[in-house]
Amino acid sequence: MTERTADAKLSDLVAAHDVGHLQLWLDQRPDHEIADEITRADQTTAGVLFRLLDKDRASEVFGELDGVEQQKILTAVRDQAFRDIVEGMDPDDRARLLGEAPANFTQRVLAGLSPRERELTATLLGYEPGSVGRFMTPEVVRLKEHITVGEALDRVRREGAEAETVYTLPVTDAGRRLIGVVGLKDLVLADPADPLNGLVDTGHLRAHATDTAESAARLMQEGNLLDLPVVDSEDRFVGLLTIDDALEVIEAADTEDIARQAAASPLDGHYLTASVLRLARSRVVWLLLLIVAATLTAKVLEAFEGEIAEVTALALFIPLLVGTGGNVGAQAATGAVRAIAVGEVRPGDVLKVAWRECRVGFLLGVMLGAVGLVFAWVIAKDGDIALVVGLTLVAVCAWAAVIGGGMPLLARKLGIDPAVISAPLVTTFVDATGLIIYFMIARVVLGL
Repeated sequence: MTERTADAKLSDLVAAHDVGHLQLWLDQRPDHEIADEITRADQTTAGVLFRLLDKDRASEVFGELDGVEQQKILTAVRDQAFRDIVEGMDPDDRARLLGEAPANFTQRVLAGLSPRERELTATLLGYEPGSVGRFMTPEVVRLKEHITVGEALDRVRREGAEAETVYTLPVTDAGRRLIGVVGLKDLVLADPADPLNGLVDTGHLRAHATDTAESAARLMQEGNLLDLPVVDSEDRFVGLLTIDDALEVIEAADTEDIARQAAASPLDGHYLTASVLRLARSRVVWLLLLIVAATLTAKVLEAFEGEIAEVTALALFIPLLVGTGGNVGAQAATGAVRAIAVGEVRPGDVLKVAWRECRVGFLLGVMLGAVGLVFAWVIAKDGDIALVVGLTLVAVCAWAAVIGGGMPLLARKLGIDPAVISAPLVTTFVDATGLIIYFMIARVVLGL
């Protein structure tokens, strides 16, 4: 049986209604692999696979799914199983699920929760979507400042089973204001008779509940933290952002940036489960905008049609010039968006970045211009036209790098997502302005 299960495809086992081998297949796979197969499956197959898992395993696999797939599973299970799953979820995971769900689904989930879990979930739902308050866990072991190490360890043992994490322990005063944190390792290695105050890291990084989840997650990444304390406006401790949630936030942010840079809307859920219509809808709006933007290029060509008619060889090099300029601009834009995302540059650095990219673009232009000059001379057999192409490549590369590096920073300064200034948008703009540069240089060199 084991040998057949290892060789068999999951789809074949499902089609044959071979419950025994399906069960064995599930037993042999880790949670994340089962979750991936459930994500790829249709709703009926996903429901069958999920129901074959025992209660504890089902809870672990469910936690590996994203919100869209979790909704799909919950709509396919019966009331008691539904209540067991949502009750067993961590409050932060539950809050994010409900933040994306329809109102009737949310009401069904909240109705199935115990009073304590309902209160915790409602508290997290009170924060704005995208804020770290939606992603933090309130289920932690909180220590008081005036106790001993031994008393602190006793509290961890009593309450640790109900907490999502015990590796970072917040220490608060009588008013619940955060004093600092203690690491579990330091606590275990200390003398039980020592006062806890001596172990508290009062300078530990923290975030406010209204901060964006991405900024908090990036802060954890920069500080190499397992957990980040979260406080309210009065510096009272309200929860911890854990490393697993921080990684999910960063992954989601990076996925969104990649989509924006490719001139598409971010896609929720698994790619293979999204319909063709949904995929097309996520891309068509940006493509329509780019078509409108591309009319600038047509207008530029119309404005300089006299020069093209007089020296037809100029038209031969338009694809080379606009393509090179667009590529340089796209490279600079991608680098700038990435630098903004990881905190390497700020909106106030726009002039520094523009000057830096101008020099980079000029250097690239010199190298590419030399090649372009030779290429143009071979094709056109005209030294003046070759000079026009070479000079244009230098100017266009410098200009494209400035635009690509500066526009995302200007967007951030205006409160716009830098990724919205996507590479295709920069490329389209550089195409039109690059042609203006080309024909202006041609007028000077060729005396048109």
